[in-house]
Amino acid sequence: MTSILPAPALAPDTVSQVVAWRRHLHANPELSFHETETADFVERTLRGMGALEVTRPTATSVVARLVTGRPGPVLAMRADMDALPITEETGLPFASTARGVMHACGHDGHTAMLLGAARELVARRDRLAGEVRFLFQHAEEVFPGGAEEMVSRGAMDGVSRVIGAHLWAPLALGQVGVPSGAVTAAPDTFWITIRGKGGHAAMPQLAVDPVAIGAQVVTNLQHLVSRGVDPLDSAVVSITQFHAGTAHNVIPEVAELNGTVRTLDATVRTEIAARMERVIRGITEAHGATYEFTYERGYRPVVNDERVTAWMTEVVADVCGADAVVPMHPVMVGEDFSAFQQKAPGTFVFIGAARPIDGAVHPHHHPKFDVDERAFETGVRVFVEAATRYCAPR
Repeated sequence: MTSILPAPALAPDTVSQVVAWRRHLHANPELSFHETETADFVERTLRGMGALEVTRPTATSVVARLVTGRPGPVLAMRADMDALPITEETGLPFASTARGVMHACGHDGHTAMLLGAARELVARRDRLAGEVRFLFQHAEEVFPGGAEEMVSRGAMDGVSRVIGAHLWAPLALGQVGVPSGAVTAAPDTFWITIRGKGGHAAMPQLAVDPVAIGAQVVTNLQHLVSRGVDPLDSAVVSITQFHAGTAHNVIPEVAELNGTVRTLDATVRTEIAARMERVIRGITEAHGATYEFTYERGYRPVVNDERVTAWMTEVVADVCGADAVVPMHPVMVGEDFSAFQQKAPGTFVFIGAARPIDGAVHPHHHPKFDVDERAFETGVRVFVEAATRYCAPR
């Protein structure tokens, strides 16, 4: 494998081992809260390294502690392990063997990189102080998420700093995005049920059409962002499902809508939910229909700590070169790394891993999504350097 970095200070076989681990995980994906075999594999691999205290805070998560016995800080490093309910179309020789389940977001690479970092740091334990803690998290993709559950089971107790990394297809190989401040959005979910009066499609005057009313709701909810949110703030309202009717000549009784709201600011988050219901209520009442509106708050936004981010910027620049560091705007995806940041200051970075399949770099959560395995060396080296630097004996 061709290196994209200066001569790495890693064991000669570390990168190839990380690639092998990733391919095993990619071929054997498991959905959120069902990562039983994945967690077993991670636990076995960690125990085989020696010198690590390995526990299972939940049935499908793993924590490994590299306790040096010398006084010093505690650095936690996190990788998520779950896959998505997507049928893979990459054509890779190590493609998913689980029907309808795929690692379409890079979590297989995250897990393999953190295993590689653990392996390297075990070999360096005599040069470390304090503790390095490896968090292998379940269920990042499904609310309420595995991070909150791990925190409640003590996985972050005593941690003084936490870092995480995400392989990122929108960034070119060799780049590392280090956002300052807000990183990801609060991913909230909503459900709307509109109840009208069914009837014959040829006599709409005798019915209360929930499809026509729902269409107005969809259109008007888009104005919440374009006309109700400060242009300097960030918000997204997306209706992603609209279900109604069973026949071409029947006006149904009910229309059901589902979607997501993404925000970075807590005030905007609260205001949008209230304004949504005001719009829905006004439109349905105007047309003689009724509604039910359910709004569920998702993860907190990930917000990088200023001091830790400055430190991580230096780590990345020293490992990969100053030109590799890419400032990033927030992305409106959800990420429950924020739960770990409630317990200790932390920073989340993005490792460029763009790899085209069939002539295109496909986005995360796409059936043809893949990552360039050469990016794994970047991830391992960043983790190792961060731990070596933060847990250096004073």
